[in-house]
Amino acid sequence: MASRRTTKLSIAERYIADVIAGKILTSRLVRLQIERHIADLKHGADRGLVFDRDAAQHVIDFFSDYLSHTSGEFDGQPFVLEAFQQAQLWILYGWKWKQTGYRRFKFAYNEQARGNGKSALASGLCVYELIGYGEPGAEVYSAATDKKTAKLVWDTADLMVKRSPSLSSRIKSYVNNMHIPGTASKFEPCAADDENLLGLRPSFTVLDELHVHPSSGVWDVFVSAMGKRRGPLLFAITNSGYDRHSVCWSQREYSEKVLAGIIQDDSWFAWICGLDEEDVENWQDESLWIKANPGLGTIVQIDDMRQQAKKAAADPTALNSFLRLRLGVWTSSHTAWMPMQKWDACTSRIDFDALKSRPCVGSLDLSTTTDISVFMLTFPPTETDLDWVLLPFFFLPEENVQQRSKRDRVPYDVWARQGQFELTPGDVIDYDFILAKVLQLSQLYDFREIVYDRWNAQQIVTQFAAHGFTTIDFGQGYASMQAPTKRMMELVLSKKLNHGGNPVLRWMASNVMVKLDAAGNIKPDKEKCREKIDGIVAAAMGVGRASVIPETQYSSSYVGVV
Repeated sequence: MASRRTTKLSIAERYIADVIAGKILTSRLVRLQIERHIADLKHGADRGLVFDRDAAQHVIDFFSDYLSHTSGEFDGQPFVLEAFQQAQLWILYGWKWKQTGYRRFKFAYNEQARGNGKSALASGLCVYELIGYGEPGAEVYSAATDKKTAKLVWDTADLMVKRSPSLSSRIKSYVNNMHIPGTASKFEPCAADDENLLGLRPSFTVLDELHVHPSSGVWDVFVSAMGKRRGPLLFAITNSGYDRHSVCWSQREYSEKVLAGIIQDDSWFAWICGLDEEDVENWQDESLWIKANPGLGTIVQIDDMRQQAKKAAADPTALNSFLRLRLGVWTSSHTAWMPMQKWDACTSRIDFDALKSRPCVGSLDLSTTTDISVFMLTFPPTETDLDWVLLPFFFLPEENVQQRSKRDRVPYDVWARQGQFELTPGDVIDYDFILAKVLQLSQLYDFREIVYDRWNAQQIVTQFAAHGFTTIDFGQGYASMQAPTKRMMELVLSKKLNHGGNPVLRWMASNVMVKLDAAGNIKPDKEKCREKIDGIVAAAMGVGRASVIPETQYSSSYVGVV
């Protein structure tokens, strides 16, 4: 496909010039890549490099000439690349080795905030590499940890081809295969567990969602296979992550060293958008958001960013996700959870007599024999009281209260005198004492189920069952705890939770750290919390169970699926 010769300053060159002049704000690392490009225009020939403006413009023109958008407000319109995208491709595709004519860059690390068009750009590049770049027998792959994710890039590319009369007449596609008849050129999605990975000869590979790759396995396979080509390119796209032992962080660190000039690697390209380290404490400053979102105002809507920022300001868990996914900040997998001013606002007088006629769920979180155990009653809303009510009962061995108070510097002894703890006889937790307390409570309150963390609970759960209670094992992984944890936060932020100001429960709420997985799922993490959180875990289990119990088990129609 013929190139359109460039005779004037291109959009990409204007963007680059405006960044250098300070007219466009970018992250420090994007600016370093642009400064590197400018320096190479002056001195790259000394290393055998040459910049081909026609080649740079060719890939940019391919998008608008042959491709269209496939979703959103621009659906069906020609795929005219944003200025920042043109600048990125201008540098990536313009540089070549003078002696051979092969492309300079073999690796491209692209880290941008969610919503800035990384995947759509990658899909278009796959089509370009298949038919527009000119590689004989091109082998193009979109690779990810699983086939479903790998197919996201492939499916978008497939739709782009089908909507283009020029391309669809020359490219044919079947299930998981796009190819040019009469040639060996093809484009396929592939996953980490595909059996044929070792037989590939990739000319161009998109590695999608690099931040969720659990190991360097897929990366290593494609890097080793690239040696079978003279001018291959591995194009990795990713959001920011949190795992600093991951393949993604490793490639990011390497990228920073290359851009900073610490490592000289002419085969490595990086385009890393995000707030700079000194910006993070001012994350609410909208003028900085463009560093992570170069498409702000066009493909990224400012109103959507503002709405998410407002939520993040009130919810530490949401803040962690907002920083990572929308502002390009590498965060920790653990984050403080509860905004205590919001928790404290959920304190009202509890009418204990009224609770006796309300259905509830019991939840049990047992400790080791010398630590705090919790039995929580969780009362869902009724027609006359729209709040969820928490009624906790904490248990400690009587003989080690003073010792624990001094050792942990926590006022267990004061709380015990205030009646906040049920002290069991001896120096270890007496599970029979807990059983007796639960039986006593069952005479006062209408709880029909007891959910429990299975750890160390089998004996007492068997005793519960013998007394006629329905017992339900409640898992502690993401699948079980994600929804209840988020639901608890929603109730606190909306002031629909009443904990009565219990001081022990407040202390535990302030201790909670939540753990995030790569998909943004959360759960309380006892191992990372320096102090006890058992009461909050028990409350989450109670809220989680009460939110899904069929309405027929309750007298109130207000209790149902949330």
